[in-house]
Amino acid sequence: MAAPIVVMGVSGSGKSVVGAALAQRLRVPFADADDFHPPANVAKMTSGQALDDDDRFPWLEAVGQWLAEHSDGGVVACSALKRRYRDQLRRHCPDLEFVHLTGAVEVIAKRQSSRPGHFMPSSLLQSQFDTLEPLEPDEAGMLIDVDQSIDEIIEAYVRAASS
Repeated sequence: MAAPIVVMGVSGSGKSVVGAALAQRLRVPFADADDFHPPANVAKMTSGQALDDDDRFPWLEAVGQWLAEHSDGGVVACSALKRRYRDQLRRHCPDLEFVHLTGAVEVIAKRQSSRPGHFMPSSLLQSQFDTLEPLEPDEAGMLIDVDQSIDEIIEAYVRAASS
């Protein structure tokens, strides 16, 4: 039995691609937290407005419920930028582990610009970095630099998780 995993980080860090690849490698279900946003949140972000905590609460509840339903293993891609958001997810799934995809603003901005049509505009990237609260020592998880291939990121996770 594997603990569920949240692949976290700012928009453009590769959460969805890495999360899907990790879930495939681990042979567990995958979900993209973006799919849990209510239409009002998508409209707000599309118009260039950052979400506030009131906007995020029901979204995180839906993500947390998915994680609870996959407590025997699953991967979800979710920004989880603040400790309180991660705590909210852990209330649904206490054994949750996080894989924080990190990288320089320039690297992530370049990745983000290669995603035409995504509802999160690159103009909000700095607000994501400003909001980000890195994993704390008492949070189960690891940091992985995104300035490498998807395969290398997955291998870095597998090596760290098995040690």
